[in-house]
Amino acid sequence: MYSMLERLVTTSPQLLDLFLGLIFTLGLLKAVQLYWERKKQVQAFKSFPGPPSHWFFGHNKEVTRGKEFSKVLEWAKNISYAYPRWFGGFRAVLLINHPDYAKTVLGRSDPKAKESYNFLTPWIGKGLLILHGKKWFHHRRLLTPGFHYDVLKPYTALMADSAKVMLDKWEKLIGKDETKSLEMFEHVSLMTLDSIMKCAFSSQTYRQTPRELDEYIKAVYELSYLVIQRVRTVLYQSDLIYRCSSAGRRFLEACRLTHRYTEKVIEERKKSLKEEGELEKIQNKRYLDFLDILLFAKDENGVGLSDEDLRAEVDTFMFEGHDTTASGISWIFYALAQNPEHQQRCREELKETLGDRDTIQWDDLGKIPYTTMCIKESIRLYPPVPGVSRQLTKPMTFCDGRTLPEGALVAISIYCIHRNPSIWPDPEVFDPTRFSPEKSSQKHSHAFLPFSAGPRNCIGQQFAMNEMKVAVAQTLLRFEILPDPSRPPVPVPQLVLKSDNGIHLLLRKLK
Repeated sequence: MYSMLERLVTTSPQLLDLFLGLIFTLGLLKAVQLYWERKKQVQAFKSFPGPPSHWFFGHNKEVTRGKEFSKVLEWAKNISYAYPRWFGGFRAVLLINHPDYAKTVLGRSDPKAKESYNFLTPWIGKGLLILHGKKWFHHRRLLTPGFHYDVLKPYTALMADSAKVMLDKWEKLIGKDETKSLEMFEHVSLMTLDSIMKCAFSSQTYRQTPRELDEYIKAVYELSYLVIQRVRTVLYQSDLIYRCSSAGRRFLEACRLTHRYTEKVIEERKKSLKEEGELEKIQNKRYLDFLDILLFAKDENGVGLSDEDLRAEVDTFMFEGHDTTASGISWIFYALAQNPEHQQRCREELKETLGDRDTIQWDDLGKIPYTTMCIKESIRLYPPVPGVSRQLTKPMTFCDGRTLPEGALVAISIYCIHRNPSIWPDPEVFDPTRFSPEKSSQKHSHAFLPFSAGPRNCIGQQFAMNEMKVAVAQTLLRFEILPDPSRPPVPVPQLVLKSDNGIHLLLRKLK
């Protein structure tokens, strides 16, 4: 830039004046655009008082890394339903912390907020998570059979096998040293991805090895962090600026790595089908996996998924199917470590249900009510997806009469709703009986939202619940889980709920 200006000065002062005038004009137009954008945002949220914000930084300086949840919970105590959360001075969302408002939003089929979810497109493509309208409905219909009871049933043994591989590894790592803590999320992520590979893609080749699989895990972790960083950074909203930044280059490289991984999965399956013959191959399988259903799914007009759509759904399921579940299981282990009396009661229930067996089976999943209540209470306190957002396609009126215009952004803070004291008495206390049949019937329909709700709820929620039950059961039958007081976790909101310093726990082998 400096050398170009120097040439303009020496060769043509008139061109320099023209260049500077152009820069000034573009800057002025951008300033006017930002002014009107802020004015429009202020007008949209005028009925919703909120915490004071800076005209340029918004609330960004107040919401520091590692303290995001403490700040929004502090604001939620004083604002009962919703308030504007400013990301910089020119973009705001209505942050909802009450189930009445959440019910209104989730009862409609508004698309995910483009400003944040579109940042995911280079990574997971336009799959079920990002799509909206007719194409979303078409994909949802094609994918729904992949989560049918008959499809999920044989997965239980495969999930248990993946959990046992992880537990064997833990046993070797800790040896006789009961003071050695392990970071849960890394190990659990490998286990859930191994499980996805076997359940969804019939793959038996990876077995939680630290090479290609580990690279995929690290790439997903990097992408999760970079997407959130981009959402919170004003300059990174521009595609041009982001592509030129070091963060943008890291993002694209991580995308390429994950795409190589999923493309390999798809190509191996297609090659296998061609070698043996498609129908014969499918007929000889003991069960249909997720990729079978994607490859052969057709609607009533005989229309299936294009190659681009296929990869997008595989990338989406690879991410959502392992990262969200890994978060849930890791935080469940932490909650049980903090509450040993409930952990022991779960263990006794599991032993009574399984008898002499050391592996949980499909029929056992519905016979462990207390363990299920503990899992639900854990993900109430630590929801794997701490929030979801929508962009309104038409005006919305809430239960108290306040309205938002078309185009407004709303974000449901699942974390805050799950800890709202007006909905959950003593919300910080671990109390599994909140989910007993008697109390559940009295609960607000949108007070518990770990899998969202409404037409865009999580299509894989039963798969996730089954895997959490299997992982908890297999672990509690072999280990006592203890907290590591020297390294308490610091919850941070990324695409899924993680800890800024990891989730470190002690394990004691049961005799």
